[in-house]
Amino acid sequence: MSFSGEVKAELEKHISKSRHCQLAELAAIISFSGRMILTGADPRLEIATEHAGLAKKCYTLLKRAFDISAELSEQNPGVLYIEEQDAMRRVLMALKFLEEDGSLHPFRQAVNGILLQKSCCRRTFVRGAFLASGSMSDPHKSYHFEIVCATPQQAEQLRTVISDFGMDAKVVERKKHHVVYLKEGAQIVDMLNIMEAHVALMNLENVRILKEMRNSVNRQVNCETANINKTVNAAVKQIEDIKFIQEKGRLQELPDNLYEMAQVRLEHPEAPLKELGAYLNPPVGKSGVNHRLRKISEIAENMRV
Repeated sequence: MSFSGEVKAELEKHISKSRHCQLAELAAIISFSGRMILTGADPRLEIATEHAGLAKKCYTLLKRAFDISAELSEQNPGVLYIEEQDAMRRVLMALKFLEEDGSLHPFRQAVNGILLQKSCCRRTFVRGAFLASGSMSDPHKSYHFEIVCATPQQAEQLRTVISDFGMDAKVVERKKHHVVYLKEGAQIVDMLNIMEAHVALMNLENVRILKEMRNSVNRQVNCETANINKTVNAAVKQIEDIKFIQEKGRLQELPDNLYEMAQVRLEHPEAPLKELGAYLNPPVGKSGVNHRLRKISEIAENMRV
């Protein structure tokens, strides 16, 4: 099972105790995956989900919130529907999809804000939207959380609800849909917490910790490699300058301290500055060695002019 599938499997088992939260989650699921079937004598409300787990959750939510039993499709285990007219009307009225005058509010538009007044209801609304139309990438590869929306109104409402929890959700148009997404690992962790996917949250955090440790080690290795390359390049340049002065027959004309420094560098071409200082008599610190070698390099440059 993919990581996204694992998250959904966990969320499908989570049923809110409060009726207002149950209504908010049902409103999200129907908004993203519900439809009215108008063929035949009587219309019916159908909820077409991705898999049987979400269909069973919808069945449980409808039973607890309205005490009605929806029908699960025998042909498609991811589909359930309500055909009994009074039951369907009660559901649509409670979820604000049916107006007082009997007109049907389009499912793919923003749901009524009355259902989202409480913070807990906004959490379950996001959870329902993700279960109906969301996905996540494998955190081992990248961080990406998205929910596909059918209309700009639906996307903007979802983006606003997510932003209410302090996250910077973005909206991008993809083909004929609008996608609300997050790409930062920390924000996706927060999103899992909001939706109450705590097991998935811990799994994601473990992946993030391992990736951060790996990146930290890589940065340290790269830094050390860069320092080694810098030291080696500096040593090669110092030796080239000393040999240039030597070829010109001017090495012994250097002051005693510089002449000694040049000899020590030639004898120990790979030694770091601190080690070179220990070979001098008397010993000299790292800054003193660097100063003498810089003087030698200046003399070589002047001779090249």
